[in-house]
Amino acid sequence: MQAIIARNGLETSEPVKAEVKGSIPSWLKGTLLRNGPGLFSVGNSEYNHWFDGLSLIHSFTFDNEEVTYRSKFLKSETYKRNIKADRIVVSEFGTMVYPDPCKNIFARAMTHFRNIIPDFTDNNLINIIRYGQDWYASSEVNYINQIDPHTLETVGRVNYRNHIALNLATAHPHYDKEGNTYNMGTAIIGLGGPKYVIFKVPAADSDKDSKKPALRKVQQICSVPFRSTLYPSYFHSFGMTKNYFVFVEQSFKLDIVKLATAYFRGVNWGSCLKFDKKDSTFFQVINIKTGKATSICYHADALVVFHHINAYEDDGHLVFDIIAYKDANLYDMFYLHNMTKETDNFINANKDFSPPVCQRYVLPLNIQKDSPKGTNLVTLTDTTAQAVMQEDGSIYCKPDTIFEGMELPGINYNFNARKHRYFYGSRLEWSPHPNKIAKVDIVNKTHIEWEQKNCYPSEPVFVASPEAVEEDDGVILSSIISSDPSISPFLLILNAKTFEEIARASIPVPVHMDLHGLFIPGMVK
Repeated sequence: MQAIIARNGLETSEPVKAEVKGSIPSWLKGTLLRNGPGLFSVGNSEYNHWFDGLSLIHSFTFDNEEVTYRSKFLKSETYKRNIKADRIVVSEFGTMVYPDPCKNIFARAMTHFRNIIPDFTDNNLINIIRYGQDWYASSEVNYINQIDPHTLETVGRVNYRNHIALNLATAHPHYDKEGNTYNMGTAIIGLGGPKYVIFKVPAADSDKDSKKPALRKVQQICSVPFRSTLYPSYFHSFGMTKNYFVFVEQSFKLDIVKLATAYFRGVNWGSCLKFDKKDSTFFQVINIKTGKATSICYHADALVVFHHINAYEDDGHLVFDIIAYKDANLYDMFYLHNMTKETDNFINANKDFSPPVCQRYVLPLNIQKDSPKGTNLVTLTDTTAQAVMQEDGSIYCKPDTIFEGMELPGINYNFNARKHRYFYGSRLEWSPHPNKIAKVDIVNKTHIEWEQKNCYPSEPVFVASPEAVEEDDGVILSSIISSDPSISPFLLILNAKTFEEIARASIPVPVHMDLHGLFIPGMVK
């Protein structure tokens, strides 16, 4: 695995047919889109971090019980500038570069300080998101790149700031059944001071309307001021229930001054994120209809969170599940000099790594001011999570631990914002390379796994069966690569109930490890 993790990926511009073993369900029709880093060197220059690699987008299309595959590099402005120069000329998360090495220190400073916040790369390598009927490759910056989901061609770049005042935005939005998209971003510079912003992009309401960018109708739902002006919380995702948004204002923070001066000081943007283990974590609960944040102060011990699993309301409580860490060492693990170490050396170098833990927090919504101090206000009987009234009227929250050692979580998205029983994810066992995928039963606190020697799965994606009623009635899709040259990359299809393999589609061309993506039902060509 170490030999292939940082190799440059290859485009497969035209669709190629996979060799199918087993039986693909006849109802499975659509396209699985995947995104992730795929180009780690340009000319003689190399990136430092796995999250820096140039975006390579993949598609697996299911039709007539067959699978076709194709892949293309995202033709972002970053990609085009690097390829034209035949070297890396645009800085990324873990790699700071200077396009003109002859610039003196004062010229570098003046160039960078024209804007307090730098203009980031548009290398959108994290996820695929939908606004209206438009599909975008996304990361966490103000730029997103529209793509054609059929051909994977890059349509063009969009700047959030042309539609809403944002400097950063997540690559993990939420969708409702009406086709609306909800997302969250950070406005560092703008009227009203620095704040977190939650916004809605309405669904396209007609064929004519669908030909215009959906983002032009973006609506700001609410804004929440930074708790600390110069140290906003980092966030990668957020939670959403029927009536509320929940935002984890965590102890993993962005240093605005360091970010603004990173280029001048010759350090990468990744070094501007710092974990404050002495700080508390705060849970912001915002009413979707009114846009108002609750006045109740919910807080917990310091933690780091990247991925929410799900959130829902239950008998006067807001329940949400996250993958939590005790520190921020996860990002350091993905520096390429760590990822390319042999397994034993990697373990020895990362003995203090905080493993991912699935934790459930429960926030009572109807709190009386005269509630006894020191009392646990959680009345649900199916959790050990606590919310304890403090002397100052705040609520100290302690989580219920559900599962350890899993990342890249997913659910049956039909149960998003609803009470769920199952989630799926990639198993991490002392390695940045997941070697198993698993299904967790939250009620029984049991799990089942799929694994194959020398095989490394991507994030599992659940696709529900037609007319499904039970939560786990469907299939799991995962793209698999192998360090064994005798095993071709393949798309794995599992029965979501039993986790038994029902089919695999071997791809006759190289496939690169990815990060996130989604399934577009019915989209075939």
